[in-house]
Amino acid sequence: MPQAAVAATSNGAQAASNFGWGPVVAGDEFSNTGAPDSTKWSVFKGTGHAGKGIRSAAAWSVANGVATVSGDASGTTGGMSAKFAQQKYGRWEVRMKTSARDPKYHPVAILWPNRGTGATNCPEIDFAEGSTDTTTMKFFLHYKCSGSDFQTYSKTTIDSTQWHNYAVEWTPAGITGFIDGVKTFTDTNPAHQPTVGMHQTLQLDWFPDGSATKPSQMQVDWVRVYK
Repeated sequence: MPQAAVAATSNGAQAASNFGWGPVVAGDEFSNTGAPDSTKWSVFKGTGHAGKGIRSAAAWSVANGVATVSGDASGTTGGMSAKFAQQKYGRWEVRMKTSARDPKYHPVAILWPNRGTGATNCPEIDFAEGSTDTTTMKFFLHYKCSGSDFQTYSKTTIDSTQWHNYAVEWTPAGITGFIDGVKTFTDTNPAHQPTVGMHQTLQLDWFPDGSATKPSQMQVDWVRVYK
């Protein structure tokens, strides 16, 4: 079931600070220059989302404390998966913005099942997902692979071309989403909980519709994980 849309403010607040999450236990401040740190990230190479376009390591660059992934006019874009904090339960927060993007390029910050965990119900926590509506950001909790009842979600009106802090708290009591330290999503149904460990991924996904694509970017200032 969808939750009511809310508006987010760009005050730079962090859920970690507002709710006392304690010290950072893992993550990336993107303090290197060049490609993403290979000790922290596995960069996607191959076919793009849903078999469309290409995910290329060359789409990523890190400089001046920011990781940038670019999508070009032909659908060559990128994604990467964290090697750190592959865990069950925890709190993740990402500082992210986009260019004035083409609606066919969707920025996404996801918690994805760890490799080899044997997840059978397609668990996925998209705690910041852009869509063709560039004025909103959505939170999706997937708890089944298909059917009419497979997810809950919320939608937040936001200017994604400005820096915002997107966060998710996953505990045995439920899953909660935040933007700039304000709660935007909650699901406390035990049946909707992932049953396996998860980890952070960052993606700029291409959804072509046959029209020309405008090059677009997604930038990430940091990824922080809390206990």
